[in-house]
Amino acid sequence: MKQQVKNVQLTGQLKWVERIASLMDDKFRVPGTNFRFGLDPILNFIPFAGDVSGFVVAAALLFVIAKNGGVSRKVLILMTLNICMDALIGGIPIIGQITDFYLKANTRNIQLLKEHYQEGKHQGNGNGIIAVILIVLLIFLAATLYVSYIALRWFFGLF
Repeated sequence: MKQQVKNVQLTGQLKWVERIASLMDDKFRVPGTNFRFGLDPILNFIPFAGDVSGFVVAAALLFVIAKNGGVSRKVLILMTLNICMDALIGGIPIIGQITDFYLKANTRNIQLLKEHYQEGKHQGNGNGIIAVILIVLLIFLAATLYVSYIALRWFFGLF
């Protein structure tokens, strides 16, 4: 069972970051439901510009957190992963627009920030996370090269 994080009040520029994250991810509510969404999925209906604007806002928020937040490197790495996953999946036509209503990188990053401050979670340098990312990328690269090799072999076998 997932524990709920106590309500941590952010101050200064981090409070500003929290407000922008809320505007981008969960400012509006569908009447009669608990479903919330922000400007990010709405902007993503504008091809390319919407994806870029959401990424730029999330990256700017990450910069402010890194500069003023006093958080560990591990938290910054996890936040960067959230932003990159949101941008990568959000860039896929149709699927990206749908998932942008559910993948809320800014809200997840604020949650990471609060967990870090309130519960002392996500301490450390994040080298383990970087190692896992590199291993996954190498496996993905190897699989891509293998599939490309098989496809090219098949293609040239047609002639």
